[in-house]
Amino acid sequence: MSITLKVGDKAPAFKCSNEHNEMVQLKDFKNQKLVLYFYPKDDTPGCTAEACNLRDNYAAFQKAGYHIVGVSPDSATKHQKFIAKYNLPFSLLADENNEVALAYGVWAEKSMYGRKYMGILRSTFVIDEKGIISKIIEKVDTKNHSNQLL
Repeated sequence: MSITLKVGDKAPAFKCSNEHNEMVQLKDFKNQKLVLYFYPKDDTPGCTAEACNLRDNYAAFQKAGYHIVGVSPDSATKHQKFIAKYNLPFSLLADENNEVALAYGVWAEKSMYGRKYMGILRSTFVIDEKGIISKIIEKVDTKNHSNQLL
């Protein structure tokens, strides 16, 4: 399954709580650039590699004017532990009902070892200051994700 959003589309509005149970909305990033990345699960090898790669290059993102926000179905409590364990300098959204993932077309049927299940398609959306999607990465290289973005 592939993402239906395209570069040039208006980014879907979202409202979701972060690791501190504070509401975060797309409009909070008005007139700012945003890297919105979707990942399956905190503290798994690929998701940890991706988060740490973004963390290690965070200064370059800041210099380029980007905010980074991660989104997964994990709870705020799990996000707090993941952030603390890996010293992540950015926020993670607790999309426990998959509403943000559905809005971005990244909640889909997947299969592993012949078993089909619903899950997050690891992907990243770069959203410009006007709320327009300027880049979509569907094939994320977890260890070198920053290079795909910067």
